[in-house]
Amino acid sequence: MALQGTLGDFGIADIFQLIGQQGKTGVLHLNGKDEEVHISFKDGNVVKAESAARKRKELLGHMLVRADLITQAQLDAALDEQKRTLRRLGDILVSSGALTRDSLKETTHLQTTETLYRLFAWKQGSYAFEQQDVDVDPESVTPIRSESVLMEGFRRVDEWPAVRRVITSGRMTFQQIKEAPAESGSDDDFGLDAAFGEGGGDEPKKGELGRAERKILSLYEANRTVTRYIELSRLGEFDTCKALSVLVAEGYLAALTPRGKDDDDLGSSAQKGLGERLREGMGSAVVTVLLVAVVVFVFGQSGLLSRRFSQGELEVVDPAARRLLARGQIERIRGAIDVFKLEHGELPAELDALATEQLLSPADLQFPWGERYYYRRTAAQSYVLLPPLR
Repeated sequence: MALQGTLGDFGIADIFQLIGQQGKTGVLHLNGKDEEVHISFKDGNVVKAESAARKRKELLGHMLVRADLITQAQLDAALDEQKRTLRRLGDILVSSGALTRDSLKETTHLQTTETLYRLFAWKQGSYAFEQQDVDVDPESVTPIRSESVLMEGFRRVDEWPAVRRVITSGRMTFQQIKEAPAESGSDDDFGLDAAFGEGGGDEPKKGELGRAERKILSLYEANRTVTRYIELSRLGEFDTCKALSVLVAEGYLAALTPRGKDDDDLGSSAQKGLGERLREGMGSAVVTVLLVAVVVFVFGQSGLLSRRFSQGELEVVDPAARRLLARGQIERIRGAIDVFKLEHGELPAELDALATEQLLSPADLQFPWGERYYYRRTAAQSYVLLPPLR
């Protein structure tokens, strides 16, 4: 498969969707303005993501030290042995007893996902996919479905602005106001699924604490910073900051704003709120697109705007406009799927069933795209719904 070009023509989400749907094995090379990333796929699943210019804090050994899983002395000894034997650093640490295999697997997974989800901030760059055999260590690597990467990536982009309004700095500290309530039941299964990006578990109900929030509270210390919580929790930057924002909103923690100029870079420029992006000069054309997207989202249930667009009264050709409009349309399709499930006791096998039941029109299943949305029922109670490839 010849797959190469620029991200302006074919976005990160489109590339992942294509490789995942076709179950390809090989390496995706991505070159951005300041970074070069290589992502290994096995049968359409991500098994490794490496940055050619990975920062020191993102190296496996330093992540393990900062998470208090090993000591600096243990890391130095393992690095010395690695130079002599050329064995993997993780294997050396496990065989020496300094680290458990589960902790290694969790940390390598976190290292991969933190690199992956940064890619959703990329707007420019080039890509090339090279089909080749990929070496995978099953004891240290948990493959991540491309569909999971897409859904999690979009979720983070959508939710980061709200999180950043509460967690404004990596140097921020907190004061604990109240203790965590007693757990109502076991959430071990949710924790495992969430840790490995397989979409397990629902968001905790209002007033209840999820696994991430409880873990953060268990790590509470008066002068501990956001950055330190990220390192110790091993939840990743986004999930740690989101958990902290929930704890602040629910009154368990009070945020203490740090003094002085902040030089942390939580999140990324592409994960800022829409208002911040507009203030940074995206231009009047994008403002118009945003206004149209809001109108479609608000009035989408009537179907009027969808029919008008699909009948050609206003043609949507700009990729950015399509993606913005598609977010509201996806919610409408999800609502129709929920109604179908209530009426039939199961999820539809195909999206066409929604049109057959007159829950949506055929045009709704592809607006504002030229092709239909990608839908796949993955289990009795779960499914994947994504924008189509252009």
